[in-house]
Amino acid sequence: MIPKELIKALRKIEITTNRLATEQLSGNYTSVFKGQGLAFREVRQYQPGDDVRSIDWNVSARMNDTYVKVFVEEREMTVMLVVDLSASESFGTRRSSKAALAAEVAALCAFSAIKHNDRVGLILTSDQIEKIVPPMKGQKHVMRVVREILGAKPERTGTDLGVALETLYNVARRRSVAFVLSDFYTSGYERALALAAARHDVIPCMLVDPRDEELPDVGLATFEDFETGESVLVDTSSPRVRAHYAHHMRALRSEHVKVFRKLGLDHVVIRTDQPYVKPLRDLFARRARRLRR
Repeated sequence: MIPKELIKALRKIEITTNRLATEQLSGNYTSVFKGQGLAFREVRQYQPGDDVRSIDWNVSARMNDTYVKVFVEEREMTVMLVVDLSASESFGTRRSSKAALAAEVAALCAFSAIKHNDRVGLILTSDQIEKIVPPMKGQKHVMRVVREILGAKPERTGTDLGVALETLYNVARRRSVAFVLSDFYTSGYERALALAAARHDVIPCMLVDPRDEELPDVGLATFEDFETGESVLVDTSSPRVRAHYAHHMRALRSEHVKVFRKLGLDHVVIRTDQPYVKPLRDLFARRARRLRR
């Protein structure tokens, strides 16, 4: 039986993200994500200006006239959601935790996909694969995907995005659009990301909380690593300590961004203290401008 709290959260996400997908992202979605290529539709008589390479010689010979093949874009796609469930995702000091934010962003991407008859699949990961939901269509399926994210109880607390990206490469045989939702507090995933990006349109979505970037001045405080359980006493009243922390976190994010850019990947930063629609709209706009060039 599904807990009442989960049903309430599901309903809230459904209402919010379904509306946002319709009002905010629908037009942009179709303009920046391509389908699998061209699909044959029919043959028709040759007209001046038609590409001679499209002539169907077999049909032309039978009909004693010149006929060409007509193709249309096959728009149907697969959208894969790769969602990090490691313990650091439970952190959040503003509107929501990173995990709750990931669920809402995933739902928005999923609703945008089904409105265009695309399939949606899910890979839940920690430092192992926690669950795989094969791609399917329909609103009922999307609600199952969101329910799996919200109700997930991962067996492990660590992060290994390499495992998730290798799984994406192996299980999604057709070229897919893959949104990777994580705070990217990990390393060693670069080779797996390169392999996945060679087959799929991978979009890293970096989840960020303000406290990931700077420490508050609260005097002596104990900080615990959610994933390892280790704790350390920190004097947050020290400007040097706060400056060192901020520098380290900026450098860490910069290294991830360098990897994304080296592979030619679009990425987006989504924050717990700001609305998440604008960064996605900006991402779609960047892709649209590039396609028009």
